[in-house]
Amino acid sequence: MHRLRLATPALLVFFIVTNPACAVPAISAQALQQDIDLVLETVRNKHPDPGFSTNDHALTVALEDIRRDLPPSMTPDEAWRRLARINPVLADGHLAVTLTGWRAATAAHLAAGGVLFPFEVAFDRQGRPVIDAALGGADSPLAGARIVAIDGVPGEAVVANLAARVHGDTPAMRTALLAQRWWLYHWKTIGPAPRYRLVLERDGRRSELDVPGSTQKPRMLQDEADVARLYRLDTVPGCSAVMTVSSFDSSHLAHFVAFTKTAFTRLRREDIKTLVIDIRANGGGDDVLWLDGLMPYLATTRYRTGSSAVKRVLRANPERGEQVGQIVHTQIETWREPQRDNPVRFNGKVEVAIGPLTYSSSVLFANVMQDFGFATLVGDGGAVRRSQSGGTYDVPLPHSSLTFAVPRFVLDPPLGGPKGALLSVQAPWDRRVAPACRAL
Repeated sequence: MHRLRLATPALLVFFIVTNPACAVPAISAQALQQDIDLVLETVRNKHPDPGFSTNDHALTVALEDIRRDLPPSMTPDEAWRRLARINPVLADGHLAVTLTGWRAATAAHLAAGGVLFPFEVAFDRQGRPVIDAALGGADSPLAGARIVAIDGVPGEAVVANLAARVHGDTPAMRTALLAQRWWLYHWKTIGPAPRYRLVLERDGRRSELDVPGSTQKPRMLQDEADVARLYRLDTVPGCSAVMTVSSFDSSHLAHFVAFTKTAFTRLRREDIKTLVIDIRANGGGDDVLWLDGLMPYLATTRYRTGSSAVKRVLRANPERGEQVGQIVHTQIETWREPQRDNPVRFNGKVEVAIGPLTYSSSVLFANVMQDFGFATLVGDGGAVRRSQSGGTYDVPLPHSSLTFAVPRFVLDPPLGGPKGALLSVQAPWDRRVAPACRAL
């Protein structure tokens, strides 16, 4: 499976962003119409299961609405603002119109003196935006204050505007992604501003502030680049431990395998009885990380990563009788054996903490842990499907310089079940509270 990403870098957009004097090429309405045609053709002819998350009628209607609302010419950002409105209709974290090279574009924007919305944003229980921290994650005295308005626009209206372009399986997942990437969606949807006029509310009292934009690197991008943040073990010797695993990015494979070997050795040495594996921020990556880095210490019986799969053949395989465009259904026949003789295999109680950002390969891991009784799922469920699309690849939209992310296959969980079933939990969990010791 692939880690959840909006896009991968592209030279054209990177060149434009890093050369402010270069005029951004205009995209005509006719040209964007061709990209819209390509999106619809791709879903119909290359998606392994077009009805998995959306339906042809809803998608066609959404695209026709966009076609009727096109100005004579647009920038790439303006084209994205329109075309990305199909993302909630697609309703899949691996199927989306994305901003090409948005990580590189963000770095270039900040390096050139540009600013972003100055706060990390979260949502309260009523779904209203609140300040979580300063942009980049530093503590802010305004943390917890509700954002009533931004530049004269009510906070709820701003949220609705941004959320209309976010991808993801469910509204809960899309809300979590919007919170994590508020700075990106606000920048690309509304545009950059040197200052922001905010109306905030705390304890029933409102205040108005004029705040400059921030040049800080967003917390999400800092976390991605720091393996010490991605992988961490906190223990209470003789009692409990929390292992934070926030990515299955294949570039971290060697580090992760070394980390888990050291971690499980430490768990044995410190006589840990309860282990929580925190994958709430894990957007996925490569299955090999958890297969090689976690399962040797956790599996007690043979297991498999799924039950059945459907794929669209993109390259002919005469030996298998597969033709381009063919839809192939397969059963997962590969079973993996537990390492019963592993000297540091964990024998205590295991819980896996999930959340609405748990996705892709991390959902496969959670499925295996739950379906084979290796762990109890805790945290926040009901946001992502147990059946996962995956093997995502990028289809360039040539006229708009945008990217359309498309999955190669859909994989059902080990015990099967309806594709629409959501990953659920048995109990809530709070990372700030250490798990209590319990009799095993």
